[in-house]
Amino acid sequence: MNFKIFRTFALAVSLAATGLAAQTTVVASGSAPAIDNTWWKHAVIYEIYPRSFQDSNGDGIGDLNGITQRLDYLQALGVDAIWISPMYPSPQVDFGYDISDYENVDPQYGTLKDFDRLVEEAKKRNIRVILDMVLNHTSDKHKWFIESASSRTNAKRDWYVWNDGKPGPNGKSVPPNNWESLFGGSAWEYMPQTKSFYYHKFYKQQPDLNWSNPAVEKAMFGSMQFWLNRGVAGYRLDAIPTLFEDPQLRDEPVLGGTNAQGDPNLNHIYTDNLPEVHGVIRRMRAMVAKYPGDRVLIGETYLPNTAELDKWYGGAKKDELQLPMDMIVGFSNKLDANVFRARISEVETQVHGSQPLLVFDNHDNIRSWERYGDGVHNVAIAKLLAAMLLTTRATALMYYGEELGMVTSTPSRVEDVKDPIGRTGWPKEKGRDGERTPMQWDASAPQAGFSTSATTWLPVASNYKTVNVQTELADPNSLLNWHKQLIEMRRKRDAVRDGGMVMLDTSNPSVLSYVRTAPAGHHNIVVALNMTGQPQKIALNLKEAGIQQTAVKTLMTNEPSLMGATSTSITLPPFASWIGEVQMQ
Repeated sequence: MNFKIFRTFALAVSLAATGLAAQTTVVASGSAPAIDNTWWKHAVIYEIYPRSFQDSNGDGIGDLNGITQRLDYLQALGVDAIWISPMYPSPQVDFGYDISDYENVDPQYGTLKDFDRLVEEAKKRNIRVILDMVLNHTSDKHKWFIESASSRTNAKRDWYVWNDGKPGPNGKSVPPNNWESLFGGSAWEYMPQTKSFYYHKFYKQQPDLNWSNPAVEKAMFGSMQFWLNRGVAGYRLDAIPTLFEDPQLRDEPVLGGTNAQGDPNLNHIYTDNLPEVHGVIRRMRAMVAKYPGDRVLIGETYLPNTAELDKWYGGAKKDELQLPMDMIVGFSNKLDANVFRARISEVETQVHGSQPLLVFDNHDNIRSWERYGDGVHNVAIAKLLAAMLLTTRATALMYYGEELGMVTSTPSRVEDVKDPIGRTGWPKEKGRDGERTPMQWDASAPQAGFSTSATTWLPVASNYKTVNVQTELADPNSLLNWHKQLIEMRRKRDAVRDGGMVMLDTSNPSVLSYVRTAPAGHHNIVVALNMTGQPQKIALNLKEAGIQQTAVKTLMTNEPSLMGATSTSITLPPFASWIGEVQMQ
């Protein structure tokens, strides 16, 4: 849901911090923590955009039965949980993020019976199901909003944010302030029937709920309980920092310049990340904690720094989200060892020991293939990012097709754009269709095994004949097999599964190196990632991590020249990834 303006915000934050990150004093992450078998602390979570994963009935749109059909693939990949983007009934103005019924399945995706079968079949394969929950707003077709908009005296009138506006030219009312919709224009929509405005942070068909009303919280928690009772393992909470708005409706500060929609750039201090949201999250955490099985709350949290991220864990009390998304690491959008070293060290040491959640790709952002790739070494760079994601001390979040190297296929004509923000922002903002194209299963024409339909809701990317599951499974050096090997290592090696993390060679601006420290009697694992296009000589001193042994055995590398490495004094080819096991003496 955090549309490309959030993308721009995240990028601006990351770029602003880049100059500072290299100056940061890096504190070594602590020694191995106590072993904790809570499932989400070791998980690989895989985001599925249901429209684009697998079409089971030939209508050109992915569905729940399609996901069930592909569970064996996900099990073989090593996935622990799937996060399914909204599959609730919806007018599909924003492809499911405008929900008209929180307690059912949209017919284009299937039925409740199909959902129950998916949960059951996933459980057989030790895969949990996490749902996307949109709490900030509903569809304008939701029965609550229809009631709320019907009259000023309706019982649900205060379930949404209404205002009479202020006097304007010719005696007509105008919006009460300068707040903007992220889709462009005023965030206030006039309803002649009741002569008042309603607030919408996002599209006008997505009116914001009034979370200052306890009845709203009770109803939304009830909808969450509906799915928890059906066996979901938790929720990814969409746009969660935007639940509250300034009750005084103060104008937001103007920053100067205009955004892709042509609106003034504003500092969203009165509509985003207000402190009241934390009380809701604490109560939600307590509600979810009543269910067995370590149900989890994941937050879509685009935040400017790690100190703000820590608040979403609940700080030292750790009583809010278990896994707020750390976008600060994965969306720096520049291969820079100093930046990654500083940011990973921050989340290792500045969140009161809470579990980091790293993510490099999702349905709202240009794929990491383009954001980090140089157009020449993209496969090697993708392997490097995967190594970082899957060997650091963090829960890992992947996006479908990331393991294949799927590319962003942005429409070249506004007529082809499906994403509403792309239509309103063209050509500066071309929307998010490019990162939502159908999953590439095989080389069969024309739909890469995604669908039997002659046309699909978005066209399949043009490189599907070489970038697909079938082709990459047959290639031992493929990006897909690299991911499978990393996930297997993560699961089986104690140092990677349960160990601590210590940065090495911390003054090296080109190579990110660290040790995953193992419990006593187990092998330590050392990782070195060359983030430049030039060969880099390294001589890692393991004593910095309290390790006296010096002999190593190569476990994984994308460079054949490194397969025989027996020490940490090596030359890394351009964009090389190397993972070694420290030998016991």
